[in-house]
Amino acid sequence: MTSASIARVLIDSPLPQLDHPFDFRIPPELAGVALPGVRVVVPWRSLKNGAAGYIVEVTSDAEFSGKLSDLGEVVSPARVLTPEVWALARRAADRAAGSANGILRLAIPGRQVRVERAWIAEHEERGADVAPETPQVSAVPITGYPDTLAAALAAHERIALDALPGVLPGPQEAPVGRWAITLAEAALDRYAAGESAILVVPDYRDLDQLLLALEDRVPIVDILRMDAKQPNPDRYRAFLAALEPRPRIIIGNRSAVYAPAHNLGLIALWNDGDPLHAEPLAPYVHARDAALIRQEQSGAALVFASHSRSVETQRLVEMGFVRPLDPQPRQRPKIIVTEQQDQGEGPAAAVRIPSAAWRTIAESVKEGPVLVQVARPGYAPMLSCKRCGDAARCTACHGPLGIPARGAAPACTLCGHLAAGWVCATCEGTEFRLVTRGTGRTAEELGRAFPATTVIVADGEKTVLTVPDRPALIVATRGAEPIAHGGYRAVLLLDGDRMLAAESLSIASDCLRWWSHAAALAAPGATVLLVGVGGELARAFATWNQAEFASAELIDRKALRFPPAVRLATITGQDDAIRDVLTSLQGLPPGDILGPVPVIQEETGRPSGESRAVVRFDFAAGTRVATELRAAVIEYATKRRAPRAGARPARPAPTLKVRFDDPEIRL
Repeated sequence: MTSASIARVLIDSPLPQLDHPFDFRIPPELAGVALPGVRVVVPWRSLKNGAAGYIVEVTSDAEFSGKLSDLGEVVSPARVLTPEVWALARRAADRAAGSANGILRLAIPGRQVRVERAWIAEHEERGADVAPETPQVSAVPITGYPDTLAAALAAHERIALDALPGVLPGPQEAPVGRWAITLAEAALDRYAAGESAILVVPDYRDLDQLLLALEDRVPIVDILRMDAKQPNPDRYRAFLAALEPRPRIIIGNRSAVYAPAHNLGLIALWNDGDPLHAEPLAPYVHARDAALIRQEQSGAALVFASHSRSVETQRLVEMGFVRPLDPQPRQRPKIIVTEQQDQGEGPAAAVRIPSAAWRTIAESVKEGPVLVQVARPGYAPMLSCKRCGDAARCTACHGPLGIPARGAAPACTLCGHLAAGWVCATCEGTEFRLVTRGTGRTAEELGRAFPATTVIVADGEKTVLTVPDRPALIVATRGAEPIAHGGYRAVLLLDGDRMLAAESLSIASDCLRWWSHAAALAAPGATVLLVGVGGELARAFATWNQAEFASAELIDRKALRFPPAVRLATITGQDDAIRDVLTSLQGLPPGDILGPVPVIQEETGRPSGESRAVVRFDFAAGTRVATELRAAVIEYATKRRAPRAGARPARPAPTLKVRFDDPEIRL
């Protein structure tokens, strides 16, 4: 072979056995365009039109000793897979025992031909390697933090940043959270130094905040938004712009952590404990883990910012891997815990508000908006039997019954089956009792208690992003709280006891995070009231010392060998396949192999025919465990079972699915 005449191509396929580069000969007519990173089509025996893929390397040394097939076609000259992103995808997939293709589907948007052709034509007009002139921008101080923060960013350190609570006026007097101002100033610091920044946030609400914070500070052409809610052409246009040799500020949700970036100088994750940062598709790599890998590979600064530090970040802090940094002077909201107070009288009792909290709300709502956070959306999301108190269940699927709206008939919250003629399976009672009140019922009760005050509902069904600075009661679910101009005059956190009753390993940390982010929306000096919660959790919230609570949680999890003190791998498949895999994992303590047990279907309560096992292991053993489990997945993906006697076709291969670092432990 002549010099650089072999293309190594990663085939775009979900099959785990194809998750490695294949060698193809580059024919002379493609020698100038078959470059690393371009999309190609290669001949494939089982596919009439060939297989799509990416060239990941061009070399003169073939790993295959036989005769090589010729590369079929170069789809486009755009080099959409950069070496940095390919290395990141490969490393992250290997760590999670998954396929790099699963990550590349997140990292590279689907091709939009018109957008791509316009981008290529623009490049050809000015020269492929010539980027538009970058405007000169001066860095600004990062407000509320010591100069050591800017020095740490310049030195490309890893930082756990406690965010400042509060709301400030942004462009055109739009309200902006102070956390967004901080991240924007950090990104501007690196942008002024000629480096790119990637800012990753959980959802579109946070993206809108970042855009407002960056507006008028950075040229709009250098702010690239990569959001799953964008139209495909817009997202692909932003992706192609990120390929240019020019510093940019890239903002987006969890997939933005894989965005190409020229001279990357900062990766920042806002609220890394939010479950929206967890990828629901294989190989299930959390944005936090991808950011840690990318920081190690690129040497950029890394910032984990939040109002409530996650247990995972606290572990990195206590290891000395991440440096904690607080604002100076340290600020905290005025928080009152009302667990021991009475539940009020009259209208206050109807909406489960203690007397002192009721008086605070009544006074505060005269001055401006007041936030009331509740646990669940809807009207009455959960019912029970009035006679015996057992949860009311659907007769069709055994799901919980609820009332979706005022005046509506009780119905199943899972399948929608109406509970007409319902009879309790325990005591044969026929009447319901409300167990929880959602946003709709709470808003109705508050409306009766405050007849002259506007009541606004904000939840997953009714999106409200901002509210004006005038008297109103805002009833919102966690995470859906609007931002008030000037901040809320009071914040009331209801249903804390019900939130804590959820079956989740991280529920205490989650509640602290939900309450902290709601409290951060209060105006300076406004009162934040937490109802129905006491103990160490309430103390950590009231003293605004979330890091101390995260440290205590980490100590408990170390004692129990729960994540993030250890890593987990969940193995799901047929029982014999799982037992074979567990046998191959030599050297793990017997207590760290849990199961296998049958998988129960949530809808029917019956066995699904599969089993599940959970393997716990130390971080040092991660590479070995991932390698062995990946090999087992490939083995079972290529295995064929012999047919049963009297049956013609071979039985399908036994399935085997592996998920690392599942946020919820289920057996």
